[in-house]
Amino acid sequence: MLNEQQIQKAADDFYAAELNRKQIAPLTLSYPDMDMDDAYAVQSAWVQRKIADGRKVIGYKIGLTSRAMQRVMKIETPDYGVLLDDMVFADGSDIVTADFLDPQIETELAFVLKKTLSGEKVTVEEVLDATDYVIPAFELIAARSVRANPETGYTRKVFDTIADNAANAGIISGGRKVNPADVDLRWCGAIVELNGVIEQTGLAAAVLGHPAKGICWIAKRFAAHGVSLEPGQVLLSGSFIAPIKVKAGDKVTADYGDLGKISVNFV
Repeated sequence: MLNEQQIQKAADDFYAAELNRKQIAPLTLSYPDMDMDDAYAVQSAWVQRKIADGRKVIGYKIGLTSRAMQRVMKIETPDYGVLLDDMVFADGSDIVTADFLDPQIETELAFVLKKTLSGEKVTVEEVLDATDYVIPAFELIAARSVRANPETGYTRKVFDTIADNAANAGIISGGRKVNPADVDLRWCGAIVELNGVIEQTGLAAAVLGHPAKGICWIAKRFAAHGVSLEPGQVLLSGSFIAPIKVKAGDKVTADYGDLGKISVNFV
């Protein structure tokens, strides 16, 4: 286990990396024996520093819920990060690419709650009942620590990603809000274009068989700590395609069929 001083230093390093737009080395290089609890402790300390700056928690992202993402990270366990109010971008936004380190886009569904969810036995049916609406969403991810060192070949581990707030940097939502009782969410999917060329396609069923299972997972994960998911919170259920790297000049568009389209521009 990392001690409190090590946790705080790591959180401060992530804070500075994001502020100064300069990546740091993966924590696992300095702490090869760090575990999941260490990673979440660093994430929490960093988020708390942001909250002290005036940021507000608006929800959570669940990651590594699809086989596509699990293959990328070589892990079979989902993870989570915290969504803050300064991470929200409007559909069609122009995002300044230089503001983010190694930015990528993921395609998923966002759940917005109308009821509290809590407990270690939350079901898909309870998630759907507690959801106000589901809406198409992009997650903007970034890497405040180096993903892969081109000189040494060292690739950061899942603990590095979790400590890095599960790589979360932003959320873009749009299209049509739907009542989850009105659609089979497993069959909600998207055709994703990069600069007008189809890059990837996928179905939300890739997320643990049903995107609501991602919400079940985080509710159960939090239950052990006495934390509930609350009305009004936004929950990203996990990407059902692999991340798409972006650079200045790129435009990413996702066509969700009956749920509409969303897009984002990088400048």
